Amino acid sequence: MKNCIQTIQDYGLRSIGIGERRLPTSDFTLCEQFTLIGSGMMWNIYFGIMALVTGFLLATALAVGKSSKNRYIRKPAQWFIFLFRGSPLFIQFFFAYFLFLSLKKTNPMFDAFTSAWLGALIVLFLNTAAYSGEIFYGALRSIPKGDVEAADAYGLSGWARFRRVIWPTMLRLAWPAYTNEAIFLFQATTLVFFSAFPAWRQEGDALYYASYFADKTFNPFIPYPILAFYFILFTLFIVWMFGRINTRLNRHLPQAQKKKLRLRLNLAR
Repeated sequence: MKNCIQTIQDYGLRSIGIGERRLPTSDFTLCEQFTLIGSGMMWNIYFGIMALVTGFLLATALAVGKSSKNRYIRKPAQWFIFLFRGSPLFIQFFFAYFLFLSLKKTNPMFDAFTSAWLGALIVLFLNTAAYSGEIFYGALRSIPKGDVEAADAYGLSGWARFRRVIWPTMLRLAWPAYTNEAIFLFQATTLVFFSAFPAWRQEGDALYYASYFADKTFNPFIPYPILAFYFILFTLFIVWMFGRINTRLNRHLPQAQKKKLRLRLNLAR
């Protein structure tokens, strides 16, 4: 027990540069594997939360832009969504890294963009914005005409109608599908350090440490189940949190019309 507590103190914050710098090289214990893989989860959570929050704002703008009657607004939104939904996320990481690397050679200010904490985050932000934008666009098209006509009858127009009627209704309709997107985004963060973005000073994410233990022990049946355990726990947290938000969004509906949020696994994207 004392050794495990010492291991947590040494490696609990290693993925963000705090604690023991040298990784264990032999006689790996379960405590070391749980601690280091759990430490790496901080990067996955960082990428997931930051990309989801920023991507939500862009996704709303893309959905509104794609539904616009002005072709100069509609076409860029359509092509943006098509580009990022039509290409694999792994390839997007590679293209972004080498683009930032080329820009870094011409201007040192792009140095931070070649680091995973910023460069990979930008890719995840753009990718989830494209998928979420399509989800929100479908929800916009599904808004009952009666809701819009009621807003017009109350004299609401422009921004007031969008903020008080269209946007809340769009969220209510899109939320179950958006929950699945949030889960997929969190799982997609494992691609960051296996794409072109390097792990600085071995400060990688959870999959980085799980692969390290699997390579050293030639036994993937311990570190990878530990990794899956952490991801399942956080997925359950996402489902619970988004379920609470879904209940809040539907609080005005009669009990019989309220739909419970159901988890649907993305087998393919």
